[in-house]
Amino acid sequence: MTDDVLSGYRKSIDNIDAALVHLLAERFKVTQAVGRYKATSGLPPADPGREDRQIARLRRLAEEAELDPEFSEKFLRFIIDEVIRHHERLRG
Repeated sequence: MTDDVLSGYRKSIDNIDAALVHLLAERFKVTQAVGRYKATSGLPPADPGREDRQIARLRRLAEEAELDPEFSEKFLRFIIDEVIRHHERLRG
């Protein structure tokens, strides 16, 4: 027996997950371009001031969206750390 209500919810979750993957892929394409630019311009891979501003901004957005700001900060910190790792690798 199939639960149509649950199946509908799961289909929506699957669509949202697909959108998240595509958005993350697009974000990383842009951050790779930033990393290449930083590497050729002699800029450091990390920008702590920008990171702090982005985290504060995301926390505000999360609160407005009724999402746990702690979760949003952990999520962004994970992404930022991965981006910095990529930028460090591009520096050689």
